Amino acid sequence: MRIDFHASPEPTLGVEWELAIVDRDTRDLVNEAAHLFARAKPRMPDPSRLHKELLRNTVEIVTGVCHTVAEAMSDLRATLDAVVLGCDELGVDLYGGGTHPFASWTRQQLTPGHRYEELINRTQWWGRQMLIWGLHVHVGLPEQSRVMPVLSGLLTYYPHLQALSASSPIWAGVDTGYASNRALMFQQLPTAGLPFQFETWDQFEGFAQDQLTTGVVDELSEIRWDVRPSPHLGTLETRICDGVSTFEELAALVALVHCLVVDLDARVATGAPVTTMPPWHVQENKWRAARYGLEAIVILDSESRERLVTDDLTDLLARLQPVAERLRCTDELASVSTIVARGASYQRQRAVAAATDFDLVAVVDSVVRELRESLGR
Repeated sequence: MRIDFHASPEPTLGVEWELAIVDRDTRDLVNEAAHLFARAKPRMPDPSRLHKELLRNTVEIVTGVCHTVAEAMSDLRATLDAVVLGCDELGVDLYGGGTHPFASWTRQQLTPGHRYEELINRTQWWGRQMLIWGLHVHVGLPEQSRVMPVLSGLLTYYPHLQALSASSPIWAGVDTGYASNRALMFQQLPTAGLPFQFETWDQFEGFAQDQLTTGVVDELSEIRWDVRPSPHLGTLETRICDGVSTFEELAALVALVHCLVVDLDARVATGAPVTTMPPWHVQENKWRAARYGLEAIVILDSESRERLVTDDLTDLLARLQPVAERLRCTDELASVSTIVARGASYQRQRAVAAATDFDLVAVVDSVVRELRESLGR
């Protein structure tokens, strides 16, 4: 099977940001996406920037093809402003976390459409449980032959992205003990989770042929890996991050992904060393970051060296600074350190729960408030 990767001549950027819709009083999830779309889209410069998702409690805000982090944030902001006005009219709010702390999956409604109905029909209980939200970042790559090596190199930094973005500690009214329960929930779907580490594009084509022939997927987009090629867009899509609740953290995470992919691609192109790890180390790192977040001790390389993820982040940000200068996202990349200093979302949510005798409405309030404050509302 031939899959053409429509390469991008420059490292373009695209962002997809999933947000939940919650009632302004009860703070429970509400199935109001259709009504919100009806109010928001007439106000938007480009209505195509607002997408439906599997459930009616979710909206996805996307960018067009951007060249810098600042351009992507401006694109998202224009859509978000219209969506927030629609929320105000409906008496609802946007919630930017990886999971909702107390909502019941049994009360959520499926968005109409054959693709979603077939997904639930196949995955049953696990599919219906998917009350999860995330951040997806696309980065354009110029050469098909370098996609798989860059993907394998990026997996070395999987725990860094997971720990920084972790925002799903509480599930169905219970503190799970995990920083990101979303990461482990999502991998229950049959085509989700960590990607296979192919050395060549031909090997990926053979895998895709097997998946299509055996009916595992009907189209390539149904391969829902945490990091995956998007051949029709000419990008590598990173889907590691939990949902994000502030605009500043969103920009920081997008900048980190952008710099990492561009740096890795440059290394592959010039034959410079790229650190990769065997699948068992990658899998363990995912679990450690999901469990311990910013307190995770992660595996660094195939020699099994280990280090606290925040210490490794400090060195990583310094190494990527020249890349950030070229990509014009120096300030955004530097603000990754602010997430560590302030505490990731899972830590902030737990702090609110501890201060309010585990009042989960207060936890949702705090996440909603963070987004509104980051927008100056």
